[in-house]
Amino acid sequence: MANPTLPGQDHDVVIVGGGLAGCRAALELCRKLPDVNIALIAKTHPIRSHSVAAQGGIAATLKNVDDTDTWEAHAFDTVKGSDFLADQDAVAILTQEAPDVVIDLEHLGVLFSRLPDGRIAQRAFGGHSHNRTCYAADKTGHAILHELYCNLLKYGVQFYEEWYVMRLILEDNQAKGVVLYHIRTGSIQVIRAKAVMFATGGYGRVFNTTSNDYASTGDGLAMTAMAGLPLEDMEFVQFHPTGLYPAGVLISEAVRGEGAYLINAEGERFMARYAPSRMELAPRDITSRAIATEIRAGRGANKDGSAGGPFVYLDLRHMGREKIMSRVPFCWEESHRLAGVDAVVEPIPVRPTVHYSMGGIPVTTHGQVKSGADQIVTGFFAAGETSCVSVHGANRLGSNSLLECVVYGRRTGAAIANYLQTAKLPELYAQPYYQTAQAQLDNLRQKNGPYRIAEIRQQVQDCLTEHCGVFRTAELMAEGFKQLQALQAKAEQIRLDDAGLVWNTEITEALELQSLIIVGEMILTGALNRQESRGAHAREDYPNRDDEKFLKHTFAYYSQAGVQLEYVPVNLSLFPPQERKY
Repeated sequence: MANPTLPGQDHDVVIVGGGLAGCRAALELCRKLPDVNIALIAKTHPIRSHSVAAQGGIAATLKNVDDTDTWEAHAFDTVKGSDFLADQDAVAILTQEAPDVVIDLEHLGVLFSRLPDGRIAQRAFGGHSHNRTCYAADKTGHAILHELYCNLLKYGVQFYEEWYVMRLILEDNQAKGVVLYHIRTGSIQVIRAKAVMFATGGYGRVFNTTSNDYASTGDGLAMTAMAGLPLEDMEFVQFHPTGLYPAGVLISEAVRGEGAYLINAEGERFMARYAPSRMELAPRDITSRAIATEIRAGRGANKDGSAGGPFVYLDLRHMGREKIMSRVPFCWEESHRLAGVDAVVEPIPVRPTVHYSMGGIPVTTHGQVKSGADQIVTGFFAAGETSCVSVHGANRLGSNSLLECVVYGRRTGAAIANYLQTAKLPELYAQPYYQTAQAQLDNLRQKNGPYRIAEIRQQVQDCLTEHCGVFRTAELMAEGFKQLQALQAKAEQIRLDDAGLVWNTEITEALELQSLIIVGEMILTGALNRQESRGAHAREDYPNRDDEKFLKHTFAYYSQAGVQLEYVPVNLSLFPPQERKY
């Protein structure tokens, strides 16, 4: 490792994020350019990335279970699920390339579950009209990421494990590298590169109940915003209907795909009221609102089984022990370990939990980051949940997120390989970036204000949960915005009890807190200004979708003076918008 006091180290490509999108892009680069010099930076170990928590599966029209399925049907389901906000050119690519990327994963060694004849098994999933979700029991992300990581070891990719990227270096609309901090030693390094790719995942930790891991703090989004670049459609936050109560971890949609029921305190399968044709396999936004409505109406359950409580039940009992243990063993284990529930004989308590960010860094279908509606940033790419190529629009269908990571990870890797054919290492004077980062760390270590980091973080999470949740109003969000600004002022007055440099987790937490506040402000601003209900964005004061005014993407620009918004048209090349009913 280069001496951190020197200007830094050079690589052809820096990929920030060790999850599915980052690893798939790296693999494609290695295949196209075997001698490429890649730095893959992760603030955890790469196989501790949040992609390993993806349970249910990856959608593709393999036709192993249903030979009437087509990519067009998959595309329509995705666009309808998105409440017609998805860019349809991007959806066409996603669904056309799906079978090819899944077969490629199989050839890499991914252990998919099988049909009796040996072909990849496929199951039903919410919002999909055909059984097209390929899976590895209920540990699909885990199975895929491990194989990708092993393949990258074979190619000799240089991993920077447990390094935290503090800043994107952007000069004259060109990405030139990153500033990173070594969590283990406290040292700082500046890396120069011909191309930079962000694959930093989502921001679930902006909220207090989430299925996301502790590292999902929106750092890549915040760094992009701080560099003066826009974020797209940040108001669209997906609540997964079945978060285990009270822990918030995910009980996969695969469980409902295998036949589980949602029941209220009265034992009624209430989805018949909200989506009679799809029942438990309605899209996630509709199912989450249904559960929230049942709880509001007093039909939620308490721990003693009485009505009026904060959760409903996911009932697997009729599925039988053998099916539960073979198809969804991890979900049984999670509910047993974290809630003391044996799902074979008793129902699982669930309620909506923040799960996924539909919005993110705006990119082209080749993963090039946009600096405006029609402009791109030289040498800067993004893919996966941190990006917004907008295949999910206002609401993502289950099993399309792993697909996006793999399809657009591969495309972005190929686009970077193409870019590298003519790109040179940029001119970069690294010393000022190094000195600024050092001063930032020194300042943090000396902070001695009245507030602990965890206290402010909890208040930020409570603020967003309470004021920008499943249901929203202008009054509620405006109050949340005021609270968040007050919390920003308090965040300047934190104290760190650890002034050391070695494995000082308080430094990381202080940096993450800034990310959470910036991302929270972007979400609230976009949500306040979108005066309609569409997909996951449900306004009680504007209950209808308004295509005339809001069939468009939000581009939000961050500044100290406040977030500025502009709107960009949606690509409607395949299907005209229609009413969304299930």
